[in-house]
Amino acid sequence: MRGAFFTLLAAAGAFLFVDLREMTQASAAFPGHDPMTTGAPVLPPALTDGVPQTAPVDPASSPEILRQPMRFELLPGGQLKAEGSIDPGAAGRFAEEIAARGEYVKEVTLNSPGGSVADALAMSALIREKGLNTKVATKALCASSCPLVFAGGVAREAEQDAILGVHQVFNGSQDQPSPEQAMSGAQSTTARIARHLDEMGIGNGLWIHALETPPDRLYYLTPQEMADYKLTTAPVATAKKAD
Repeated sequence: MRGAFFTLLAAAGAFLFVDLREMTQASAAFPGHDPMTTGAPVLPPALTDGVPQTAPVDPASSPEILRQPMRFELLPGGQLKAEGSIDPGAAGRFAEEIAARGEYVKEVTLNSPGGSVADALAMSALIREKGLNTKVATKALCASSCPLVFAGGVAREAEQDAILGVHQVFNGSQDQPSPEQAMSGAQSTTARIARHLDEMGIGNGLWIHALETPPDRLYYLTPQEMADYKLTTAPVATAKKAD
């Protein structure tokens, strides 16, 4: 497992080297930021020419709903719905929700175009710490950094026609890093993501698709790919509440 992890990092470095010029040239469309703390989501289809193309189905929620800062709603059956962009601070609000309602929450349902990688990783780690399940419902969206949150579930379910997609981290604020800073930040972020996915038991190949996919596109995962990369689990899996 560790050998595969370092292989992934080596591949990531190669992709980042090749893509650095494209990243800097695209800065007008995707201006600079620290990808660990910000990151404006790209809603599907939002595609340039090329592949992959449009989502397999249209998301049930409107772009206006998805672009709003992430909000949380406790639903019947112990479901905590997390909907909207993963804005900086979303992880803190999520932790507050879990602290206040944790004894009732069994599963986190996601509908998000992604956003802050740091917040996504923090949410994912807390989900695993608390022994919660995760789910993406039919025609719900879980894109960009959202699959990192999804990976934290003990049991992870993507219903039929759930939309899960990944792409490269990108700069989403008005600050313009130098090429060296962009390279360093991207490599550090990639390493942290790869380590987290390894700890969650997710297959290495998943994030290779993200590294290969420009930030104005999404690589949409098929149900078979989700199963192959262990992003989804067998239906018989159940969450275990932490003591």
